[in-house]
Amino acid sequence: MQEQIGLEWLSNLVAFARAGSMGSYTAAARSLSVSPSAVSKSVQRLERHLGVSLFTRTTRSLTFTPEGRELHERALRLLRVAEEIEQVAMAARSEPSGTLRVAAPLPIGLHLIAPILPAFRGRHPKVTVDLRLNDQIVDITEEGIDVAIRIGDVPDSRLLSRKLAPHRLCCFASPAYLAARGTPKHPEEIERHDAVNLRYQSSGQSLRWPFRIGDREIEILPPAGIVVDVSEAVMKTLAAGGGIGIGATFIAAPYVARGELVPVLSEFAVERHNITALWPESRRTNPAVRAFLDLLQTTFRERMTT
Repeated sequence: MQEQIGLEWLSNLVAFARAGSMGSYTAAARSLSVSPSAVSKSVQRLERHLGVSLFTRTTRSLTFTPEGRELHERALRLLRVAEEIEQVAMAARSEPSGTLRVAAPLPIGLHLIAPILPAFRGRHPKVTVDLRLNDQIVDITEEGIDVAIRIGDVPDSRLLSRKLAPHRLCCFASPAYLAARGTPKHPEEIERHDAVNLRYQSSGQSLRWPFRIGDREIEILPPAGIVVDVSEAVMKTLAAGGGIGIGATFIAAPYVARGELVPVLSEFAVERHNITALWPESRRTNPAVRAFLDLLQTTFRERMTT
């Protein structure tokens, strides 16, 4: 009987830790694959067991009580230790298994990760992949992510990392647009054309277009008649004749293959080395993580510059 009570207590603690980290029962429930009411009941049971109130609840958010904030930090430390125990046990089994949670920006997830998942599952059928696509940066440790892909600087020194293959940024336009408006021969001519640009969801800033001219790199921010906040939407707009835009060649590749887009100013395209795979220290020996990282690196090397 004592063992059953202990297991329930740990389950309640997990629900409390996740709700506190994510700020709501709904978000915690989604990450734990349970209902919001189940999370709420777990927290209430934990409060009764401990004899303290952990959250101040409003209709929109959860706020820690002083006792709840202190206990949350301790709960996270305890769960990290439990997680490390699980990872060590998994590493003892040579065959990858279990759930692999992967977080990635939308364009990388759509064009590079999702297409390789059937092959990965074919090699490792005991692994269940949970792919989460979002251009917002997630907290890898608190949300239980096993592997994350990020574009840009990686300031979190708590995480292990591996640089993936470089990618090229190039301008594209539809054949119909270029037939009607002409093809620019130099980046300085971009301002004479209709431009479609990307606005970063994380910062709200518009993408500055980089070009390699001789031995130097310049950036321009052309006036854009259309601005969207998803890379895929840039390509869709360009394919519909919206103007000239810039993006990664791996995103444009399907449109180029279908003849919907053609490269523009490709001799001025730049190469970027800023895509990184990240994973927690606790996943270092996880067989599923190691297998996925190996396949990921091979895929990026083969497809990024094609």
